[in-house]
Amino acid sequence: MSAAEEAPQTPDETAVAPAEEVGRELRFAYVAGVTPGKWIRRWEERMPGVPLHSFMSDDGAQLSVLRDGSADLSFVRLPVEREGLSVIPLYEEQPVVVAPKGHEISLFEEVDLADLSAETFLDAHELGGAAMALQVVASGAGLVILPMSVARHFNVKDTVARKLTGAPGTEIALAWPSDATDEVIEEFIGIVRGRTAASSRQPSAQQEKPKREPKPDRRGTGAAKKPKVAQRYAPNPDKGRGKGSRKKGKR
Repeated sequence: MSAAEEAPQTPDETAVAPAEEVGRELRFAYVAGVTPGKWIRRWEERMPGVPLHSFMSDDGAQLSVLRDGSADLSFVRLPVEREGLSVIPLYEEQPVVVAPKGHEISLFEEVDLADLSAETFLDAHELGGAAMALQVVASGAGLVILPMSVARHFNVKDTVARKLTGAPGTEIALAWPSDATDEVIEEFIGIVRGRTAASSRQPSAQQEKPKREPKPDRRGTGAAKKPKVAQRYAPNPDKGRGKGSRKKGKR
């Protein structure tokens, strides 16, 4: 059978939701400590027609993946340079102090930064990132302050981490190029922000729903309305009056 002779597809087979563009896919990056699993599951439930790809980037590349087009969105750790970007802060992270195993901080559930003034602190960025910094901490060279989620992600042996008070926390945000916003990106932003599938702010919920056909008149087109039944009896003038309220007289 030639292409011209093939049976035409039904509307259901050719219809494409406005937010699900043909050949469209969505890519996002995330820094260590971010766990995007719940957002991925919700996306797959709501937008099965748009493939979602994710990958982890280090803090130094959290913006470059947007600049070079490797990702449409990026979960970043603030602060970042915001020029040309839309940035939505999401949540704050709990800081921890990480020390070599056997350090005295292991005796406490949390430690105040002021009590560690005599300690040597390492800079994770100068050491090439959190993973390398934790290896140096394990060697006994010093302590490092990290977000709790990052310390748990790398989980380096021979180190101990405790909650840290009196230290500035970090914040996770979602960033994307301001000039690249479309319905697919808006849908992902809504999912991350916790909007339900029925939210009026979700592009997928704004799609025009097909109108239902009116129910057929089972009486038929020529059916006449049933005439009203004539009242057989005159109204009782005594209805509703109290006992003995009717005047006595000749009948």
